[in-house]
Amino acid sequence: MATYKSFTEIPIWNEAVLFAADIYKFCEKGNFRTDYRMKDQLRAAASSISNNIAEGFEYGSTKSFIQFLVYAKGSAGEVFNQLTILFKAEMILKNDYAFFSNRALDISKKLGGLIQYLRKKINSPIRQSANPSITEGGNSPIRQSANPSIQ
Repeated sequence: MATYKSFTEIPIWNEAVLFAADIYKFCEKGNFRTDYRMKDQLRAAASSISNNIAEGFEYGSTKSFIQFLVYAKGSAGEVFNQLTILFKAEMILKNDYAFFSNRALDISKKLGGLIQYLRKKINSPIRQSANPSITEGGNSPIRQSANPSIQ
């Protein structure tokens, strides 16, 4: 995976921004355009996806970035759930539901893959040694003897 200098270079951030923009436009048409609470909630959840990616990246640590990617994934799930409610309440058409809910699930899946990749990367040692008694970080002895009196 490439190292990014800015969150604007991350493909999933760009995809999430376009998704939120499309949700904003979609909210202005259809039966629920006057349901201000649901419209605001859907827009907030959709924009929260890219907001969390950006915020997490800006903290500058992989651990923080992962946590905010988890929040972004949760927001994608929230968008999916809200779309499902709107569809079941017959407030949006089936083709609109399919289009937007599939995009939300796709973004969630991609975020899950990125989270998994980063978790593996953060949990793997910097360098693997053929000798398991040698560790990075200086917290363990470099050499362990079978004889405890020689340590």
